Amino acid sequence: MLNDILNTNWYEVWVVSCRALFCLATLFFITKIIGKKQVSELSLFDYVISISIGNFAAEISMNLDVQIMNGFIAVIIFGLIATLVSIFTMKSILLRRFLIGSPTLIIEDGKFIYKNLKRLKLDINDFLETARIAGYFDISEIKYALMEANGKVSFLLKDENNPVTVKDMNLKPSKKGLCANVIIDEKIIPKNLQKIGKDEQWLKKALKIKGYKSYDNILLATVDINDKLCVYEKNNINNIKNVLE
Repeated sequence: MLNDILNTNWYEVWVVSCRALFCLATLFFITKIIGKKQVSELSLFDYVISISIGNFAAEISMNLDVQIMNGFIAVIIFGLIATLVSIFTMKSILLRRFLIGSPTLIIEDGKFIYKNLKRLKLDINDFLETARIAGYFDISEIKYALMEANGKVSFLLKDENNPVTVKDMNLKPSKKGLCANVIIDEKIIPKNLQKIGKDEQWLKKALKIKGYKSYDNILLATVDINDKLCVYEKNNINNIKNVLE
C-alpha cells in the first residue's frame, strides 16, 4: 500500500484531474441544455441517456488510452439526442408514447387489472407498500391507481372516501401564501417588511401585543398573507405565539 503511494505517477494523477474537471464542466453544460429533473421524475429513456452520459464521463476521466475528444463528442451527441427527443415528444403524442411511455392502469373502479400488473412486473406486495407510503392503508378506498411513465403511482379515492373540502362545507376559505421572514436571529429584515406593506412600527406593536419588548432572544419571526405573526424563540424553538390582526 505504502509502495503504491510512493510509486504514484503524479503526472498521470494531474492528467486524470484535468480530464475529470473537463468532464464535470461538460456534464454541467449538457444538464443545463437537457433541463433539470429529479431522478424520480426521469422516464426510462431519460434514465438510459443519463446512465450513458455518466459512463462516458467516467471512461474519459479514468481511461487515459481514450482520447478525451472522443468521449466529449459522445456526451454532446447523447445530450443533443435527449434535447431533440424532448422537443419532438412535446409535439407528437405517438412519439411520446413510444419513447417516454404512457400511464398504465393498475386499479380501475376498485378492481385490480392483473394483466397490467404482470406487464409492469409489479409484485402485489410492492404495490401495497407504495400505497401505504402514499397514505392509503385500505385498498378498498381506492377507485383508480395508475403507474405514470416515470414509475410513480397515482391514486384516486372513491367518492365516499374523499376528504371533505372547504367548498363542500360552503365555508369561506382562508387565504394562503408564502410567509415573510421579518426577523432572523434578532435582526429585522426591512426589505421583507416592505414587501408585505408593513414597517418597523407595525412590527414593534405586534410584538408588544404578544409580550415582546425587544427582538432579543427571537430566532425567527414570520408574517403570513393573513397578517398572522409567528415568533420562534431561541431558548425554545417550539414556543410559538400567534397574533391575528
